Amino acid sequence: MASKEAKLAMSVTLFKYSNRVILKTILCREDRGLGLIGERVVIGGWVKSSKEIRKEPTSSPPRATLPLVGQKEVSCVEILQTKVPFFRSIIKAFSGGNQPPRDKLDSAVSKPTPLPLPPPPPTSTIFLQVSDGSCTASLQVVVDSSVASLGHLTQTGTCVLVEGELKQSKEQGKHAIELKAEKILHIGMVEQDKYPLSKKKILLPSLRDFPHFRPRTTTVASFTRIRDALTYGTHTFFQQNGFIHVHIPIITTTDCEGSGEKFHVTSLQGKASKKEEPKAADEVNLAVVKAAIKEKTKLIEELNRTESNREALYAAMQDLKKTNELVSQLESKERELSKDPLKAVSFKEDFFARQTYLTASGRLHLESYACALGNVYSFGPRFRAEKVETSKSMAEMWMVEVEMAFSQLEGAMNCADDLLKHLCKWVLENCSDDMKFISKRVDRAIVDRLVSMTSTSFEKVSYAEAVDILKKATDKIFEAKTEGAVALNEEHLSYLADEVFKRPIVVHSYPKELKPFYVRVNDDGKTVAAFDMVVPKVGTLIRGSQNEERINVLSTRITEMGLEREQYEWYLDLRRHGTVRHSGFSLAFDLMVLFVTGILDVKETIPFPRSYGKANC
Repeated sequence: MASKEAKLAMSVTLFKYSNRVILKTILCREDRGLGLIGERVVIGGWVKSSKEIRKEPTSSPPRATLPLVGQKEVSCVEILQTKVPFFRSIIKAFSGGNQPPRDKLDSAVSKPTPLPLPPPPPTSTIFLQVSDGSCTASLQVVVDSSVASLGHLTQTGTCVLVEGELKQSKEQGKHAIELKAEKILHIGMVEQDKYPLSKKKILLPSLRDFPHFRPRTTTVASFTRIRDALTYGTHTFFQQNGFIHVHIPIITTTDCEGSGEKFHVTSLQGKASKKEEPKAADEVNLAVVKAAIKEKTKLIEELNRTESNREALYAAMQDLKKTNELVSQLESKERELSKDPLKAVSFKEDFFARQTYLTASGRLHLESYACALGNVYSFGPRFRAEKVETSKSMAEMWMVEVEMAFSQLEGAMNCADDLLKHLCKWVLENCSDDMKFISKRVDRAIVDRLVSMTSTSFEKVSYAEAVDILKKATDKIFEAKTEGAVALNEEHLSYLADEVFKRPIVVHSYPKELKPFYVRVNDDGKTVAAFDMVVPKVGTLIRGSQNEERINVLSTRITEMGLEREQYEWYLDLRRHGTVRHSGFSLAFDLMVLFVTGILDVKETIPFPRSYGKANC
């Protein structure tokens, strides 16, 4: 049995869908691949760097050679020189050996001059560092000039497919093994003057202009593998805890958050998007109404001069009052249209025949499934059209959203706490090589911070308590004042987590004006059952709440926030038919990757970042 296991340990594993061996299966073994020495493999990847060593030929003494067939300008003298021994033997035989012909023959034929052989051509060997993206390490590939034209292989970014034998590296240290190339099966060459990664050093912000090449860098590749592990860990957590994965729509007719800028979805373009329906015969024009007010005001002034027609004066005054109210309504409508010109557009000819948006949150749609299936979650992109650009916000960000039936605020907090700790532990256990690289290149304290997160409890503080702490702070001057019901921004929350409590915190019981309309109103009528989970170095990772199940309270909140009730009739139906207390939360997945990697800008953690004014491909 032991010999069989040893034999299996010595063999390589082919990728199921091609004949190549993935480098991770070679380089990430405990023996660093030494157990595979002697194995013949095919590997593929991209050249990260190269080094060439030239071997000069050794010199040898010149010697005479026979003229080769086809050699140019061979004289008769040169031919005779090669036959001198033969002629001497014949002359000696006929003369009986008494008169040696040496002097005469030597004078007739010149002494031979030896011809040197041409020196052998110089040879070269190149050492390529090849990566296929499966791990942070690269494999050293040794190629001799007799195997391939070396000039095509040395450029950074060149794609190669190589067949050869794994050997122990002659240079001890970084590489335990190397691949001695026997065949080059494919070369994908690079236009070096146009390839952005040809430079020795290029900063991450500069790479954003080339998002299609970013994953070829070791740092971005590492971020991507960590992101993949977090994705798998997220699904694992929910599947192990009895949640059902639900896909919610990206296109919606509902303003999910009830605030903020939205991306409008329409197939109407150009002039067609501004086409209005013919005006109805009874549609009122604001300018006409204002002109009518002037006429009615004059009439009242004339009636005031005479005391004979009190009834006419009263009627004229009532008429003027109604006209003023109409003007106020028309002006209000014009102000709304100036803020959102699409309200004046006719959508009957549009693709969906009504106004639609890219969803900013999936929690409302998840509620309908939670009210049927119990515990559900969704994982996907969300969109916000705010024209701002910060290091922790983007126009398109991925969110993990959760809804749980029969669960209240405390249950949502506990679930969010468990998820966060699970993901930190998952990365430490499944991304050890990438985390070693990250701690070396990005943040030396990142591993210790994640270990601490797996065992640290969150400090819970109410919004009122948090504001009181911020007001009493003497060692910090905040740009935004904490007067009245103001939202705690990143500056405030980072100060609380990093400086005051020095640990993750949960801020709860916000004023109702600061949270979405669907959050449950507390018994005091002023605050709502909402919470924000804040971690050091990043800020808010999770926002959650217990949602309002009382239809009368929810209807009042919709009216108070000036939302279009028609959009939310389906949502109110959930309260009319089998209502239930429920809670949930949203985890900003891109910020989770930011927290785990220790990088400062969320744009580096997103494969193709979309921000205000920037969408490169």
